[in-house]
Amino acid sequence: MILPDFKGFPRDGRILGVDWGLRRVGVAVSDAGHDFVFVRDAIVLPRGANNHAGLVAQLAAQENVAGIVVGLPLYPDGAESDTTRQVRDFISNLATQTDLPICTVEENLTSAAAQESMGRVRVRELKERLDSESARVILENAIAIINRTV
Repeated sequence: MILPDFKGFPRDGRILGVDWGLRRVGVAVSDAGHDFVFVRDAIVLPRGANNHAGLVAQLAAQENVAGIVVGLPLYPDGAESDTTRQVRDFISNLATQTDLPICTVEENLTSAAAQESMGRVRVRELKERLDSESARVILENAIAIINRTV
């Protein structure tokens, strides 16, 4: 079920953070108390694959999460791009694959924040880790919103 905001989102239980990408889907998971966020290996899809939602739903079940947060790429003025529409399509598809509540959080500058937190790394390592590090930032931002929402 897609929620418009975090008011109806679970307050307890693990949460899956997702940074959608056409070829890589970055993922991170919180602990049940939302005190810690753990990066998982990105889901890497071959060219032309379109089973992003099924793989994320499968991971959500394996991780026993209570909800899913997906980063939503928007322009700084809030306008949507083609990528935003692709992410919304992914979320709609994901909602058909799981009964878990799904919420979005703006993901502006998450890649920059993730890269900064990674420090100096090799280009290969950056490519392998950046998407899931971005998912970590997305999830940490969502947890901050959840903690402020009554």
